[in-house]
Amino acid sequence: MATAETTALTVAQREPAGSRATRRLRREGQVPGVVYGGGQEPVPFSVDARELRQALAHAGAVLDLRIDEANPTPVVLKELARHPVSGETLHVDLMRVRLDRPIQATVVLELTGVDDAPGVKQGGVLEQVTRELSVEALPTDIPDALQHDVAGMEIGDTLTVDALTAPAAVTVLDDAETVIATITPPRLQLEDENEIEEETEVVGEAAGETEAEATAGEPGGGEAEASGE
Repeated sequence: MATAETTALTVAQREPAGSRATRRLRREGQVPGVVYGGGQEPVPFSVDARELRQALAHAGAVLDLRIDEANPTPVVLKELARHPVSGETLHVDLMRVRLDRPIQATVVLELTGVDDAPGVKQGGVLEQVTRELSVEALPTDIPDALQHDVAGMEIGDTLTVDALTAPAAVTVLDDAETVIATITPPRLQLEDENEIEEETEVVGEAAGETEAEATAGEPGGGEAEASGE
């Protein structure tokens, strides 16, 4: 499980502006952002969209943020807003941190060995209910992702948080009983035999009613029989 490595990110301080100015920034390939926390005032900035994307891809939890010519400050990603259609980054919020104090963060949970799980090989369906976990650790100990091997899961098994093993320096904050994944039987095996029998009986009754209606409508049918008694 990889832990974070600091990556440099240089940005330019900007003056707070309205939506027209931020749209112009985006047209120029810049992403508006704000850095918060650390007992200091929030500072608006702009950053090249490509540099931001590369920094976030290689940073893990911690970025060394340099605003203009100031000394670098360790920060973590607080929030990233994307366009719902194009996926373009619209805004980024960063948070100042101290490397000697633990922080809380959200990390991705990756399940490995899915195809090797006996339950999956038997036709069961593995559903990952929880894909992200809340953790606490020093900023440089926040992992890029947590992984768990599910190669031993059978049909009917349920994986919960208490079965996960995190690195020694990382504390998982989610409730121990939170469901991570399940393996359910194939769809055909989920149908109850009684339901199948009930459906068969209903079809049979409907066919009988249709035949009786057809007979009653024929000449010499039910009414003729009744009059002949």
